[in-house]
Amino acid sequence: MADPSANVFNGRLYVYPSHDWDSGECFDDDGGHFQMLDYHVLSMDDVMEGDVTDHGVILDVKDVPWAEKQMWDNDVVEKNGKYYLIFSAKDYTGMFRLGVAVADSPEGPFRPEKHPIRGSFSIDPCVFKDDDGQIYCYFGGIWGGQLQWRAPLAAPFAPIAQPDTAPAPADTVDLGHAPDKKTQLFAPAGAPALSSYVARMTDDVLQFTEAPRPVVIVDADGQPLKANDPHRFFEASWMHKQGGKYYFSYSTGDSHLLCYAVGDNPYGPFTYQGVILEPVVGWTTHHSIVEYKGQWYLFHHDCVPSNDITWLRSLKVMPIEFDENGKIKTMKSE
Repeated sequence: MADPSANVFNGRLYVYPSHDWDSGECFDDDGGHFQMLDYHVLSMDDVMEGDVTDHGVILDVKDVPWAEKQMWDNDVVEKNGKYYLIFSAKDYTGMFRLGVAVADSPEGPFRPEKHPIRGSFSIDPCVFKDDDGQIYCYFGGIWGGQLQWRAPLAAPFAPIAQPDTAPAPADTVDLGHAPDKKTQLFAPAGAPALSSYVARMTDDVLQFTEAPRPVVIVDADGQPLKANDPHRFFEASWMHKQGGKYYFSYSTGDSHLLCYAVGDNPYGPFTYQGVILEPVVGWTTHHSIVEYKGQWYLFHHDCVPSNDITWLRSLKVMPIEFDENGKIKTMKSE
């Protein structure tokens, strides 16, 4: 399993991962080998030492009317005694969309809505409930996550047909395939990085109540991170709040880091702060951060058990530490 979204419900810790299957597909940069078919939920009372309960399948792709395949990352939020699973999957046109499924308990089963969220696109949703009860959905991923298909590019870019044979333009950054899958997109190295997106959810947690807004990460001078910055956003949005500040954390994808930035409101901008986790075994890094029984934890995944045999991912957890200024100490997975 991979992409763990950890949440505390009713005094118990629940982890909602995606579920890798050995599909037999060849590895590719668009994630075609990750043919995930369903979601499970895990729960525990003691994070580091206790038993973990697998509650089984809570949602299967065959039960989602609009989804064809690739049930990627998901997250769950509670409101008024109901539990809302926001998930990403490919529809029958090959586009990633976000969907909603509802349950009466954290263990599910979850009942999917017939249609995806209007105006949704890309992958890796995180649903964050603020202190005032408002719920925000953060999402987006480059390359296989298709963010470059929908996000407006902030600077001129160079499309190249037949990317397997054509050389990349000098001083550019690879943004992944265009929708036709025969064209590769490259942004100038000095262009602003592509951003994830955030939208506030409606009161019934079934739709966006506004058009998604870009989540801008800036440097100490207030300038957006550049497309060639190894600390720029790639995928795996996560939001947590501590000390009145909003901590937006994310994966840098091809530079294999987990990083974070801090802001004063759910929309940002967020000022880059540093690296949470150094590179792990495997191509992807995806995480969540949660406080449970007075201790903060970092959940993530790597490919250590399967290594180079199948590259299937497994879940890990470690305590996370903050210094006296609220900065997260950089860690290394074991």
